[in-house]
Amino acid sequence: MNLTRTRSNRISLVITLFWVATSALFARQNERPNIILIMADDLGYETIGANGGPYKTPNLDSLADTGLNFTHCYAQPLCTPTRVQIMTGIYNIRNYEVFGILPRSETTFAHLLKDLGYATAIAGKWQLGQEVDAPQHFGFDESFLWQHRHRRQDSEGRDTRYSNPLMTLNGEDIKYNNGEFSSDLIVDFINDFMERKQDQPFFVYYPMILIHCPFVPTPDSADWDPTDPGSETYKGEPKYFAEMMEYTDKMIGHLVTKLEELGLRENTLIMFTGDNGTDEPIVSRWNGIDYPGLKGESNNMGTHVPLIVNWPQAIDAGRVSHDLVDTTDFLPTIVDAAGGKVPAKLDIDGRSFYRHLLDLTYTPRDWIYSWYNRNGEDANARVFARNQRYKLYRNGEFYDIENDLFEENSIAKEDLDAEASDARKMLQKVIDSYKRPERFE
Repeated sequence: MNLTRTRSNRISLVITLFWVATSALFARQNERPNIILIMADDLGYETIGANGGPYKTPNLDSLADTGLNFTHCYAQPLCTPTRVQIMTGIYNIRNYEVFGILPRSETTFAHLLKDLGYATAIAGKWQLGQEVDAPQHFGFDESFLWQHRHRRQDSEGRDTRYSNPLMTLNGEDIKYNNGEFSSDLIVDFINDFMERKQDQPFFVYYPMILIHCPFVPTPDSADWDPTDPGSETYKGEPKYFAEMMEYTDKMIGHLVTKLEELGLRENTLIMFTGDNGTDEPIVSRWNGIDYPGLKGESNNMGTHVPLIVNWPQAIDAGRVSHDLVDTTDFLPTIVDAAGGKVPAKLDIDGRSFYRHLLDLTYTPRDWIYSWYNRNGEDANARVFARNQRYKLYRNGEFYDIENDLFEENSIAKEDLDAEASDARKMLQKVIDSYKRPERFE
């Protein structure tokens, strides 16, 4: 037996395996993926089956099981504040003006991806300004939106978002009257866009209309009425929430199926999150407790949202992350995935977790920050900084969320142990570091 040759063969095998692994990693980091960001409306962390939720969400559960599921992602307590924050990567204290408006001076993730050669589209809920060119102004080549050129109710006071909806396609209003359901129309639009743009990288932002009230039947409900002109009440009937959850999940499944049909699934990065917590009066059974939806509040029930990230070509299956993420972090992560860099002049607050997706070394957040007021008033803003366990408000309230989920017992400074005291000092520094710009005074 030639021991020298055997040893040489083994060394060659090790080198070959190392080269293959390194080449695969290099390819994963340098091949630009298609990117789909899905943000459900009023959907908290507790609703998803993969997170211990009580509702049927098999498609989302599958994305979590075969991808990366985050347990500590946080949004703003309300829709427009989160929409401004996620699109710009900047905390609301620095660029949020008033409900329903994204300042036209802002740079969005769509601008940055368009500059990188991506085809860009937005479909779903807008609520960021009624100018005809608003979506295109903010970097989207194509748009198909509800609440772009019109308000949520028609002249008869009926909601226009679900059955027989009023939509706006690239600035032109379309009133549907043949039993259409908005979510089906939106997913059809996205699927058509992906098919037309399959020969170049594309970015799709899907701010879902579901699962915002009014809670109404879906086309899969036993009492679905295709002639329904829209709910006359704002909340609708909460008994339909579970059916709407299932329809939300069904829409995700349709997108995934289309990607598979086009042969694009392996190199498409899908990110699913929510814009704020679940709405009242929904109460979900989660981890053995009754978990109320408290959209609009700054506690966990108003801000804790799911984050599921799936990219078969790059993300190993079955991973769970307990690192902190907030909605400012999506812009830099998406830009990194697209092979670009966020211009320093934008001075964003978000931090990329792209390397974490690839299971590479990165520095996770120690804290997140939130400044929230629906009307942009600093004096009345609810402001806090937090980590996974502790949370400090600007007014001095301090909570151990791990042991006081509902924030019922603020802890006095003199009662803190060493760990809590250090956390409070760190979070106070974070709060003190942010000031409302003078232009808002």
